[in-house]
Amino acid sequence: DQNFVRQQFPAFQEASLQGQAFFDNAGGSYACAQVIEALSNYYRETKVQPYHPHPAALKAGAQMDASHARLAAYLNVDTDEVYMGPSTSQNTYVLAQAFANVLQAGDEIIVTNQDHEANIGVWHRLAKHGIVIKEWQVDPKTGALSVDDLDELITPKTKLLAFNHCSNIVAYINPVAEICAKAKAAGVITLVDGVSYAGHGLPDVGALGADIYLFSLYKTFGPHLGVMVIRNAVAELLGNQAHYFNGAYKAKWFVPAGPDHAQVAASQAVLDYFETVHDHHFAATSDVKLIAERVRKLFHETEQPLLDKLLTFLSNHPNVTLLGSDQASERAATVSIVPTQQTPQELGRKLVEQGIMCGVGHFYAVRLLEAMNVDPDTGVVRLSFVHYTTPEEIDQLIATLDQA
Repeated sequence: DQNFVRQQFPAFQEASLQGQAFFDNAGGSYACAQVIEALSNYYRETKVQPYHPHPAALKAGAQMDASHARLAAYLNVDTDEVYMGPSTSQNTYVLAQAFANVLQAGDEIIVTNQDHEANIGVWHRLAKHGIVIKEWQVDPKTGALSVDDLDELITPKTKLLAFNHCSNIVAYINPVAEICAKAKAAGVITLVDGVSYAGHGLPDVGALGADIYLFSLYKTFGPHLGVMVIRNAVAELLGNQAHYFNGAYKAKWFVPAGPDHAQVAASQAVLDYFETVHDHHFAATSDVKLIAERVRKLFHETEQPLLDKLLTFLSNHPNVTLLGSDQASERAATVSIVPTQQTPQELGRKLVEQGIMCGVGHFYAVRLLEAMNVDPDTGVVRLSFVHYTTPEEIDQLIATLDQA
């Protein structure tokens, strides 16, 4: 029920945004009303140092603890396996420093050239420690990864495999569970960047089998934080990365700068939104796993027909090159194109002038664009949407694209 859903997002009632169709969700989704209200309440009522013995501080700490516990339930992991840092880029940086302390010269890390640079560059920098960095490369025509390539890339020296759930450019949904199972059989730790996937439904990390899973709350209708799941065995291997005297507080181990208290406390409000959507469509239940499955399915079934319509238009248009698959079943609702008769900047400007909010650039996927023979300096036009995008907005986008 998109009318109901859009009522949960103040941006759709904002006068300054009227008449504009939002197709820049991969850069950051709109925040739901539940999160905005939670942030406002925190700043009004509990903007104090949490966990101190007075009531406001105790309430603040309890809200932060609840966010960790509720997110863990939705992700199907233990509460002490969820960490919240400033951003996914910052979280991967901390992880890289942690791995540098436990890996030895000659150990191998496999990265892709499909990822956002946040999940590539930090690992390449470990080469200065003698770590061997191997690249799992995409097909230059399609931008896709082949799981079979791992059979040659993984060796007895391989310690870590870092890859994405789906690309922020070509949006292929990689078979995470299959990849993680293959890596686990070889004794390799897996790190999955789920930033471009999670906005289309929070994943069951437990079922995927990833040792580390990361995503950004500001791309899942929440505040600007990065969520990081680190399974306990890997956390124990890497050890405390925060102040030495905080070793007894596991939630602080991989957040050395300290959390943004208000945003951590407000994070659980994303789940309030999911539950509001669930209860509008289904009978209420306390089964969090069932809620997560149902909401994920709702989002998917709403997005896929719209994605199919957009891909059909783009794949048949003579003046544009579509990057990635033209099959909606293979990808998320993020679509990147290169116009053949004008620059991406020119096309993007025309779209914006006609009320289409889109992105233009390389989106930190420079290595992927270079592999696909696309100039990162001009980049692509990226059109990204989520479950609150309407069929009318897709029609508006297609008509505007055709004219532009």
